[in-house]
Amino acid sequence: MMHIAPVQGHTDAAWRHFHKAVYGGTNRYYTPFIRLERGEFRKHDLKDYVSSLNENHDVIPQVIFRNKEELLPLISGLVENGATHIDLNTGCPFPLQTAKGRGAALVGNVEEYSQIKDVLLQFPEVKFSLKMRLGFSDPQEWRKTISLLNELPLEYVTLHPRVAKDQYKGELRLEEFSKFLEESSHPVIYNGELKAPSDFEEVMKRFPGIAGVMTGRGILGRPSLLAEVEEGREWTREERLGKMKEFHNMLFDHHSSELCGDHQVLSKMKPFWEYAETEIGRKAWKAISKASNMAKYQSAVAMIEV
Repeated sequence: MMHIAPVQGHTDAAWRHFHKAVYGGTNRYYTPFIRLERGEFRKHDLKDYVSSLNENHDVIPQVIFRNKEELLPLISGLVENGATHIDLNTGCPFPLQTAKGRGAALVGNVEEYSQIKDVLLQFPEVKFSLKMRLGFSDPQEWRKTISLLNELPLEYVTLHPRVAKDQYKGELRLEEFSKFLEESSHPVIYNGELKAPSDFEEVMKRFPGIAGVMTGRGILGRPSLLAEVEEGREWTREERLGKMKEFHNMLFDHHSSELCGDHQVLSKMKPFWEYAETEIGRKAWKAISKASNMAKYQSAVAMIEV
């Protein structure tokens, strides 16, 4: 199974819908993390999950929380809105979340981990999965909670083999990933630095026991990535950019019809290219990032040579 990681500001319902429409596949998508704000769901989080744009793809809501007091209402609210599978985010490395005890700050928190099980058992009709890192600052931090993790009623665990303080830089700690794979009683999904079909081949060869793979920034930079893996061949640059422009144009037309003014549309469309410098070339990428109005943006996109 191939999974598309949620990325805040990028993989919203519209992005997921048109990605599925253009590239097809049996990929599993996730919402960007859903959290409470002043004890309530943020409106745009719930709007994204219940959007009619989700009807053409398999989407799982992901929640981020600091304790059982935040987790319980998140699950309850999503179940009320039809959720049958919920993903728990204990992997987010961003300081705004970890400073509040959420995301990867939870990995070594034995006290909180020991209470998660009680919450999940209240919802036997729901499937749960969990995304995590090796720890906050120590790559062996997961060892503090692996026994508790193994007791949770999870379908699978997705592991990114870095710590939160690494963000998305530095060496992947593959030896720790291997040890985690051995000790986990749950199926394990590999996540981290999957940017080309050859990266998938290397991971599957090194870890034949994994249950699947997940990519986030990789597929944002190369949206055809999982389609190429499914087909078992690397697409030509012409094929990749042709489909990427088709994807872009669908998304552009959607946002242009839904939003008002250059600023709103550009705020949605410029992130589409954020990770695509290698794919589209630095000149076009730089022009897109600097575009201050729609005319300049469209001229910049036209610089991409297919």
